[in-house]
Amino acid sequence: MNQQILFDLDDTLVYCNKYFHSILDRFADRMVDWFGSAGIRKEEIAAKQTEIDIAGVHVLGFQSEHFPQSMIDTYRHFQLVTGRSGSSLEEDLLWKLGNSVYDLEIEPYPMMEETLESLATEGHELHLYTGGDASIQLRKIESMRLERYFDNRIYIRQHKNTDALEQILSGGIFDRNHTWMIGNSVRTDVLPALHCGINAVYLKQEAEWAYNVIPIDAKPRGALLTLTQLTQVPPAIHQYLDANLMEESG
Repeated sequence: MNQQILFDLDDTLVYCNKYFHSILDRFADRMVDWFGSAGIRKEEIAAKQTEIDIAGVHVLGFQSEHFPQSMIDTYRHFQLVTGRSGSSLEEDLLWKLGNSVYDLEIEPYPMMEETLESLATEGHELHLYTGGDASIQLRKIESMRLERYFDNRIYIRQHKNTDALEQILSGGIFDRNHTWMIGNSVRTDVLPALHCGINAVYLKQEAEWAYNVIPIDAKPRGALLTLTQLTQVPPAIHQYLDANLMEESG
């Protein structure tokens, strides 16, 4: 039976985290230049930025301005800790550094096109469900020409959670027994899928953003598969469906 498959975008189909990590590494180096003489270490800076970043995402969702603002807020925190004078020029530099992550070239994960083409050719209905600012996410989608696979079945939400997924599922013609969510985030992909009663594939990535890593504390109604490569998705779904078919017929 043909399936309805929702794909996450960032760090599922295209690279994302590695670019943020690169910018944050440059940010921490600059901060050490400014605050290192007061004994502030790179690890402290990274930990504080992560704390501020995650707290803000809970409130604001995936708002693009939040990332550079988290760097400025981290800068201000260490000003207070050390007593070092602040500078509007330094804050402007950090704002530009943070925003530069959105201008970097979009890079697909290995075999992205082949994986999507394989599923589409087999007759599965593909959907794209991503979190973030619409203009930024649409640039990625257009750059990768993803409309070839998803047509108008593209959903962009600033808050990506169970409520957002439930609205998508309730607003469309989805058979939840044959609907899948594929994504790298336990928080925004896997758990919402389980809470909404659909199948889930956790596409586990290295160097994952701390925000995405939380315990899986919901019981699946259907499948819950953990994979490490995008190319594993089609055979894993086929294997699960075949096993279910054999169980029903036997």
